[in-house]
Amino acid sequence: MIGAVDIGGTKIAVGVVDDGGRIVTRSECPTAPERGFPEGVRRIVGMLRETAAEVHGIGIGCTGPVDPFTGVMGSVDLLPGWQGGALVDELAEVFGVPVAMENDADAAALAEAAWGAGRGKRRFLYVTVGTGIGVGIVLDGALYRGVDGSHPEIGHQVIDASGPLCYCGAHGCWESLASGPAIAAWAKTRIDGPPSTRQLCQMAEAGDAAALAAMERQGYYLGLGLANLVTMFCPDMIALGGGVMESSHLFLERAREVIRQICTLVPSDKAELAVASLGADTALAGAAQVWHHRFGTQRQTHAI
Repeated sequence: MIGAVDIGGTKIAVGVVDDGGRIVTRSECPTAPERGFPEGVRRIVGMLRETAAEVHGIGIGCTGPVDPFTGVMGSVDLLPGWQGGALVDELAEVFGVPVAMENDADAAALAEAAWGAGRGKRRFLYVTVGTGIGVGIVLDGALYRGVDGSHPEIGHQVIDASGPLCYCGAHGCWESLASGPAIAAWAKTRIDGPPSTRQLCQMAEAGDAAALAAMERQGYYLGLGLANLVTMFCPDMIALGGGVMESSHLFLERAREVIRQICTLVPSDKAELAVASLGADTALAGAAQVWHHRFGTQRQTHAI
C-alpha cells in the first residue's frame, strides 16, 4: 500500500493505492494556498492518517516545478507562498517511510505507462489538457528528465508567434492556444454571454455554429502541438487526459487529421493517439507510481 498525495491549485487529494493501481481509499480538501505551506502540510498529514492504516511509502504529484531529488517545491503561480517548501522531508519525518515527489504531469505519465493506456509501450507520452497543458515522457519505463532533473515544459512550445501572450512570456505557445481557458477566451470574442469551456462543448453537441467553430479551432491547435511531438519523438503512443479531453469526441479527429497532414517525414501512422484510460484515478495513481518509480524495491512498512 502506497500513500498518494496529489496537490493542485484548487484541491489536495490524498489516498492509498495498492500494487495494481487501485485506489483503496481517498479524501480531499481545498488547497487554500493562502493559509500557508505549514497549514497545507498539517492537512495532508491529517488526511493520510485518516485514510490509511499502514503504508510502505508516500508518493506526491504536485502542480508546477518541483525538484524531484531534494523534494523542494519551486515557484508555483497556483501555490503562492509555498515556494521552498520541503514537503518530502516533512512527510518522511512524520511517517518514517521513503517519500518521493514529481511534477503532476510526470506523475500521471508514470501511472498511464504502468497501469493505463501506455502499458507495454516503450516510447510513451502523456499529455494533459486542462487549465494548462503538461506533457510527461516515459522512455523504456523511465521518466525523462531535463538538466538538473527538470520537467520539460512542452506546453509552452510556440505554435503561433503571432498568437496571444502567455504568462510564460511567449506569444502563441501551445497552452495559450489549446488549453481550457484558451478555448473560452477565444469564444468570448464571438459569443454573447461567453460560456464556460464545458458549456461551449455542450453547445457544440447541440449544433451551435460558433461553438462548433471553437471545436474546429481546438482540434487544429491541439493537433499542431501533437504533430510536433510525433515529429520529435516518434512515439509508440500519446495518451491524452485532463478535463478538456472529456469532450474529445468534438475535436480529436480534427487533431488526427492535422497530424496526418504535417508528419510526413516520420512513421506517424504508427504513433497511436488515445484518450488516457485511468480517468478520475489518474492523479492519485500517478502519485503512487512516483514512489514505485523511485523506491519500487523497498518494503519498509509504517503504521500510521
